Amino acid sequence: MFDPYLQHEAEIIERIQETDDIFTIKLRFTDPEFNKAYSFHPGQFNMLYLYGVGEVAISIVSDPTEHEMYSHTIRVVGRMTKGLSKLKEGERIGVRGPFGRGWPVEEAQGKDVVFVTGGLGCAPVVAGINYVVQRRSEYGKLKILQGIKQPSDLIYQDRYDAWRKQPDTEVLLSADKGGENWVWRTGFVTSCIEGLDIDPANSIGMTCGPEPMMRIAALALAKKGLAENDIYLSMERNMHCGIGHCGHCQFGSAFICKDGPVFPFAEIKDLICKPGF
Repeated sequence: MFDPYLQHEAEIIERIQETDDIFTIKLRFTDPEFNKAYSFHPGQFNMLYLYGVGEVAISIVSDPTEHEMYSHTIRVVGRMTKGLSKLKEGERIGVRGPFGRGWPVEEAQGKDVVFVTGGLGCAPVVAGINYVVQRRSEYGKLKILQGIKQPSDLIYQDRYDAWRKQPDTEVLLSADKGGENWVWRTGFVTSCIEGLDIDPANSIGMTCGPEPMMRIAALALAKKGLAENDIYLSMERNMHCGIGHCGHCQFGSAFICKDGPVFPFAEIKDLICKPGF
């Protein structure tokens, strides 16, 4: 059992600039024994510590079987993420984790799986998608729906191309505002749900992104016939500790850092998008 209070040193093995303000870092723990023992569930997150600055909660985007390195995709939005963006390969940070409740990938075996994401919301579900893809024969149809505001926001292009080549897999990309060279859909990603060919009685939906988008996606999936307990949302709040002590991420009676970040829609449908919760 890992110590949730203890940081472990990790080295940046590779850094990828995805867009102007989004980057990916691949980490490896400097302690070989801990690196070997470390494991996580798709949908969980780590607390990344920048020495002298502080911590920030970032989703893990790797497949759990990738033991050599662990990846985080980060958007520069504040002091911590700006500091992390300046680090180079070979530099080191502190890591606590993993934390939280992840995606129900094991419960989804044998079923059709629908992923609906918006913006950088694709990052928290990448580990889940990779998990399904690496075990493709254990699942039914796979639907991956990704929405962005504009074409320049699209990251993971190579992954979408690879996922599209998988059997019984459909990848739908949509931009709120397309452009001259945009060859995919234009409009909100949630509008793609209506035309999906899925068996609602044998399907699980997983969504991450802005709360209004997730709420609309969850309602659209429910309208398709999915049970509310088979629709999962990954929530975001200002998580400071990862263990439910500081209270910053309280969500009704739950704490997103330890009771989530992944919740069945049935548990939070009366809380999502409501001020004060």
